[in-house]
Amino acid sequence: MARYEGSCHCGRVAYEVEADLGQTITCNCSYCQRRGSVLAFSPATSFALTKGEDALTEYRFNTQKIQHLFCESCGIESFARGSMPDGTPMVAINARCLAGVEPTELSPTMYDGRAR
Repeated sequence: MARYEGSCHCGRVAYEVEADLGQTITCNCSYCQRRGSVLAFSPATSFALTKGEDALTEYRFNTQKIQHLFCESCGIESFARGSMPDGTPMVAINARCLAGVEPTELSPTMYDGRAR
């Protein structure tokens, strides 16, 4: 686990997170495929929103369990909130929104969300 700073495109939403970028995924569900993010998951206790709670807009679909949160100004979803299968609160981080991270250097595992 390493510490990262992340944000939306315009910088109105910003956060700090501890994440393991050796465990990233891409997903082919109807939402993720269109969005094109590379996701890393962290416990909610390892995430701190430092700016922009008031700028977040929420979108939910399918099971309504994941809060897809995006900046109302630039439209970027830099993270989402949800729960692990055991109920532990977690945050899904869009690794493409982390400062100093080159997404092409990550090796995400493909998750078949379309089949779920």
